[in-house]
Amino acid sequence: MKPTKSLLAATLALTFVATPGLSWSAESQPVAPVRPVTTTYFGTPVVDRYRYMENLSDPEVQSWMKAQAAYTRKVIDSIPDRASLATHIQELMAGDLKRYDFTRRGDRLFYHMLEPGTNLPKLAYRDGVKGEEHVLVDPAKLSTDSAHHFALDWYSPSWDGRYVAYGVSEGGSEKSVLHVIDLQTGSQLQETIDRTSDCFVSWRNDNKSFFYLRYPKAGPDTPPSLSEYNAVTFLHVLGQHTDGEGDEAVFGRGVSASVDVPEGQATYVLLAPDSPYAVAVANHNVDNNPNTFYVARLDQIHGAQTPWKKIATPEDGVTDVRLRGDRLYVLSDKGAPRFQILSTPLAHPDIAHANVVVPESENVLDAFEVASDGMYLGERAGATFELRHVSYDGKDNQPIGLPFAGTVGDLVSDPRSPGLLFSLQGWVKAPRELSYTPGASAATDTGLVPPSKTESDDIEAHDEFATSYDGTRIPVSIIAKKGVTRDGTNPTIVYGYGSYGISMDPSYRPAWQGWIDRGGIIAVAHMRGGGEYGDAWHRAGQKLTKINTMMDFIATAQHMIDERYTQSKYLAANSASAGGIVMGGAMEINPGLFRVILDDVGLSDALRFETEPNGPPNVPEMGSSSNEAGFHGLYAMSAYAHIHDGTPYPAVMFTTGANDPRVAPWHMLKMAARTQAATSSGRPVLLRIDYDAGHGIGSSVSQRANQLADEWSFALWQMGEAGFQPKQ
Repeated sequence: MKPTKSLLAATLALTFVATPGLSWSAESQPVAPVRPVTTTYFGTPVVDRYRYMENLSDPEVQSWMKAQAAYTRKVIDSIPDRASLATHIQELMAGDLKRYDFTRRGDRLFYHMLEPGTNLPKLAYRDGVKGEEHVLVDPAKLSTDSAHHFALDWYSPSWDGRYVAYGVSEGGSEKSVLHVIDLQTGSQLQETIDRTSDCFVSWRNDNKSFFYLRYPKAGPDTPPSLSEYNAVTFLHVLGQHTDGEGDEAVFGRGVSASVDVPEGQATYVLLAPDSPYAVAVANHNVDNNPNTFYVARLDQIHGAQTPWKKIATPEDGVTDVRLRGDRLYVLSDKGAPRFQILSTPLAHPDIAHANVVVPESENVLDAFEVASDGMYLGERAGATFELRHVSYDGKDNQPIGLPFAGTVGDLVSDPRSPGLLFSLQGWVKAPRELSYTPGASAATDTGLVPPSKTESDDIEAHDEFATSYDGTRIPVSIIAKKGVTRDGTNPTIVYGYGSYGISMDPSYRPAWQGWIDRGGIIAVAHMRGGGEYGDAWHRAGQKLTKINTMMDFIATAQHMIDERYTQSKYLAANSASAGGIVMGGAMEINPGLFRVILDDVGLSDALRFETEPNGPPNVPEMGSSSNEAGFHGLYAMSAYAHIHDGTPYPAVMFTTGANDPRVAPWHMLKMAARTQAATSSGRPVLLRIDYDAGHGIGSSVSQRANQLADEWSFALWQMGEAGFQPKQ
């Protein structure tokens, strides 16, 4: 389509008046044409004024996007203290040496490393905790110009620690290309296999071959919703079929007429070095929700002839498994909303009659790993975590002492060796990498992660409870300066997510000091839809009950006002991805509650989500418009469908990455265009686009720092903060 005259003539001139927070004119903002499309769902007509924006390759849409991005850039750059805030945030984010995402192969440790002052993490390894550090992959060296960057997406070492398969992608796209490096020679092998996003690589015991997942090659007629769906598991042998073409498919939908594999985003195979069996997983959304599991002997895996035996469906509630010799250990929430661990023989697996090794308790069983000396369990206990060592028969169950209360995560073990590595962090405590040796009374700090230079004794965190509309108590974590005055004048950001059973566990975010240093408060809402209290808490905030998530978020914001931390004129809401549903509720249910909405890569048009590449895998969480109940749930949570003309909406900044593979950029485009046209408040509604980014995964430190600086400067401007008011 040819760009309209209004788009071609759009000017970036700004007009400011003296009133704080209202010093803005929309007269020069690019205006999107309205071209209504009406779809009737089960008797309910739904009007979509900007459906055409879903065609992101349309020159007119591209022109409007670029004009919006340029306009937003000029507006934000006119805020006086924005640049100094960006510098401060980047110094906080890049000030510490970080090592994380550890994998253990005997004494050899692999991990990501982010050095102070650098933008992107590298892949490194060392032999033993005190061993010399070696850098394997530096994605910064892959870029050929400053406009594009590469990111390390995932990695997987062979069992002997000689080879590492890893994935890199460009511009935050997460479109991984698989490579292999040989540590013995230091050379890159010839392997270059594309379409390996979210890849699970499982090395066989020969240390020269592995199973990996690969997405289907999209043709000219492939619907977008199927381009990143139904990934198939292949077997690869080093040095053979180095581009992946010709590798034998062993598991996946359509691979074998005799094996019924349900539709889903990914399939992959799990192995253990001491087990003669393999477990295949059909995972709907590459998450830890219940999936479908199969078992076969390793020596019987031969392409489409592999005799996979189905052992669990989503109705069995299995979320994670570990193989050990001839037995399978299973994490399940069936009949146990806070999870339990079961055990069954791999030769004749029977989940329904499996032995209960670790029964459900008051804590939420969050994760487990296996080692030669037993199992290690991370348990969520209210606002903090506990770590336990459990024998394989479940009879010996001992707590492991921790140096401080916080989030236990990233459990790392080698099933052939004793002991555990894990991370521990809190809202005001930077991550430590700890280890536990069998027989010790407590875990000890390995020193792999040096002490943080950004921890501050002036900042504290505590938990309170908000009361939602139906009387449900919602935990709220509050992070602020010690002794913060409750006089209603503190700039406050309320964060929340509330989907997929993902919990907002305590995590150290040094960038938050950039907000807190200015007298700000961070409030984290632990809403229904998350996993803070197990599966029941998750299910109470999905599909037809998604309204609970939105109302819990609003209750949290009201709690901050009622407790005199802040007032509406100093209150901002922020979330991302599926949290876009919450941001829609925040601005639409009570438009006067928040002064600012910061919606990052938000899922806004839930009714159309199924049509995009990453849409179908999310149906189990969100529902489908193909049935009436699903439609009503999606319609209720669809922010885009509930914007009304003439409503005084808060100031809003919508952000997206042009390469986003998880939530298509058109969600934010359509939401911005509709809100700009509908609002009557006179407050700005901006669309921020990063053309070298995707969903935020793989973004560099400077990209993340600049986004925070843009959003916080925008919020402080609208809250009337001195130093953030554009010149008249």
